[in-house]
Amino acid sequence: MTSQLILLLPIQGPLILFHFHPIFSIRFISNLESRNHTDAPEFFLLGLTDDPKVQPLIFTLFLSIYLVTILGNLLIVLAISSDSHLHTPMYFFLSNLSITDICFSTTTIPKMLLNILAQNQGITYLGCFTRFGFVLVFGVFENFLLVAMAYDRYAAICHPLRYTVIMNPQLCIRLIVLSLFLSIVVALLLSLMMLQLSFCKDLEIPHFFCELAQVLKLACSDTLINNILIYIVTGLFGGLPLLGIILSYTQIVSSVLRMPSVERKLKAFSTCGSHLSVVSLFYGTAVGVYISSALTNSSRKTAVASVMYTIVPQMMNPFIYSLRNRDMKGALRKLIRRRDSLL
Repeated sequence: MTSQLILLLPIQGPLILFHFHPIFSIRFISNLESRNHTDAPEFFLLGLTDDPKVQPLIFTLFLSIYLVTILGNLLIVLAISSDSHLHTPMYFFLSNLSITDICFSTTTIPKMLLNILAQNQGITYLGCFTRFGFVLVFGVFENFLLVAMAYDRYAAICHPLRYTVIMNPQLCIRLIVLSLFLSIVVALLLSLMMLQLSFCKDLEIPHFFCELAQVLKLACSDTLINNILIYIVTGLFGGLPLLGIILSYTQIVSSVLRMPSVERKLKAFSTCGSHLSVVSLFYGTAVGVYISSALTNSSRKTAVASVMYTIVPQMMNPFIYSLRNRDMKGALRKLIRRRDSLL
């Protein structure tokens, strides 16, 4: 049996076959369109609109949102780290939440801004998969952080005398490490499953970043297992954390209502107000986007709606905690005064 060396080149003209040796033969095939799988060089992010007149406005808006997000969350981290009074479990989780929001925004927004500046919608195959992998890591990690913060409030209100014993530093660190580990495992599992797929010639993503669901729609091969896995992961690492938060607040409300003093009730609710606002914003926008995507067939409208859960919560979290929290206000004032004294 003779072996053949097959060379595919995108040249014009009929099929040409050269025999140089009985063992080898070189075939030039003029059919570039037959390359319809994952050897395509890049995906194309269509963004929120294809109107060139609107692009400068979108660039300015998203650049402003990104800078506010980075600056706001960075101030939260600096204020907590510089004030010894805030070295408590609640603010430990809050500082991790702010770092996660910075990373989440950095994974999605800068590439969009760069594409608008360069007038180039392309993103490499590896780059796209890497980015939605990081989006999964930070998204799942934020879910776990919100649960940890809810448990912290539950321990503080329902078991105030044992709070320091329950929420000891070792437990807080273990919760962070375990949450990050599970987030990375989930992201790797879904990403590796996506790498098994073949993709068609049309690699246009009607979104401003590589969202898992939108990339999955471009696959030519069977995606049944991927869809089943996504539903399982969403239920386990999205639904269960939300259920844990609901159970925590059920116990908190029940405990607060049994308090005899109105002043103590107000103080207890005020300590939960910021976290409850962040939870409502995070899960409320996600559910809203899911409902809007189910009611509309327009991928572009879904992309616009997804801005609400991928960008808005990360920008609003610093404002929620700084405006509703007296301790954070004091820490921020100290940080600003310290900066002014140095200048």
